[in-house]
Amino acid sequence: MVKSEILAGVDVGSSQVCCVVGRRGEDSNVIEVIAGARLPSRGVKGGVVINLHETAYAVQQVIEQVEEQSKETVRQLYLGMRGSHIESVNTQGAINISRTDKEITADDVAGAIENAKTIRLSPDREILHTIPQEFSLNHQRGVPNPVGMEGNFLEVDVHILIGSSSHLSNVYKAIAQAGFEVVDPVYGLLAVGDLVVTQEEKELGCLLIDFGGLTTGLAVYSEGSIRFSKELQIGSDFITRDISHNLRTSLSTAQSIKEKYGVAMGSLLKDDSKVDYTAVDGRTVRSASRRQIVEIIQPRLDQIFVAIEQELRNANLSDTVVPGGIIITGGGSRLEGIVQATEQALSSSARLGLPQDVTGPEEIITNQTYATAIGLLRADVMASPGWVPHKPSRGNSLWSRIKTWADDVF
Repeated sequence: MVKSEILAGVDVGSSQVCCVVGRRGEDSNVIEVIAGARLPSRGVKGGVVINLHETAYAVQQVIEQVEEQSKETVRQLYLGMRGSHIESVNTQGAINISRTDKEITADDVAGAIENAKTIRLSPDREILHTIPQEFSLNHQRGVPNPVGMEGNFLEVDVHILIGSSSHLSNVYKAIAQAGFEVVDPVYGLLAVGDLVVTQEEKELGCLLIDFGGLTTGLAVYSEGSIRFSKELQIGSDFITRDISHNLRTSLSTAQSIKEKYGVAMGSLLKDDSKVDYTAVDGRTVRSASRRQIVEIIQPRLDQIFVAIEQELRNANLSDTVVPGGIIITGGGSRLEGIVQATEQALSSSARLGLPQDVTGPEEIITNQTYATAIGLLRADVMASPGWVPHKPSRGNSLWSRIKTWADDVF
């Protein structure tokens, strides 16, 4: 059997750069992960490139590692976009059907979506993705697929993701400097959501929380589609910094302490043993109790949960958002007790998000740190969100890309 094409997903975050390579399985909806690697990210801050050379070097190094592990060559990649420069808006588009037969075509769907994209953008902003939420035909809402039906007036509700044009250009430059080409930039929260959230949860209504390093991503799903997304400017690296500051040790040691001995809630602490660690001078040995470590972690974690509650309240989603529960992912979700802490803070059931339709090494596919990069491998086979992809290439018109998408989906 001929092997399918190698796919690569690169998640360029503020804390680290992750890369996963894989290929489609015999079932084209299943991804076979082959290898993965991650390295510290020193050229990105808050999801925005601040140093082209360091970003390019980190991307080059992490891809070299996965190439060595997999014995495969990476040329093109799907790029995960996150950070404070990304915002979202819900809007509508419509189109009149003036033909005699009144039968809705993929062209009509594409036209309605294109009209929804006519929103006012500042000079440095561009649309990353447009996700259809719901169609209406002759003002009848809740039409999942209007193609083939008859009507005079087609409307669509969409969720639009907007990013910084200059940041996108800088990331493309960094990837090009590293010697690779971007197939498609993908909002990382979309990719991870379609990896770890089930369609049943999306239909019922659920909240995805992606605990990143410097940001925490929120996505609310209802009736099968994304309804709200937000990047909070606080993440699990803030906890690491608190540990570093309070225990007077390096950030790397603080990260290790958090991962090995940290607990999200004091009530879950099984013992109050002492933990020895090296002070910031690299020589002095100090000690702290696990109770002391938890008391450092809890206030910052509480702050994150309060920020989440506030965002949901601001969006009028706090009371009805999560009948399907909360799904947790991201590197920060590796903190012991995070599920129980989330349930207590947000008064809802919660679970860790595990990949769907993915095979490969357990140490990669069950590691929340790789979730976005793995999700990127599914970027061209995801059917559930129906989002219209943005392409970095300027060779094809936006209309032709939307038309191609509509033909494929409908």
